[in-house]
Amino acid sequence: MRPDTVRTSLDIPKDLHQRLHEEAAKKGCSARQLILQSIERAVTSPGEPLPKHRLALDPPIVPSTGKPFDLSNEEVCGLIEFP
Repeated sequence: MRPDTVRTSLDIPKDLHQRLHEEAAKKGCSARQLILQSIERAVTSPGEPLPKHRLALDPPIVPSTGKPFDLSNEEVCGLIEFP
């Protein structure tokens, strides 16, 4: 083991282990190389992009009357239909 590396253990399901080795063979690399490439991608790639649009509420939950209204969080949740 090289001095600039860390040894670690990871328990993975047998079917995933088999698929890992099959994919590595298809790509012509070792399972270790495939794991390291995947980890590198995971830690260097940007996270989920933020939505560019605001949530559209068509029709609105509470129709506008032009006047401010006072609803609690619980009341707002009661107006929203969840799937």
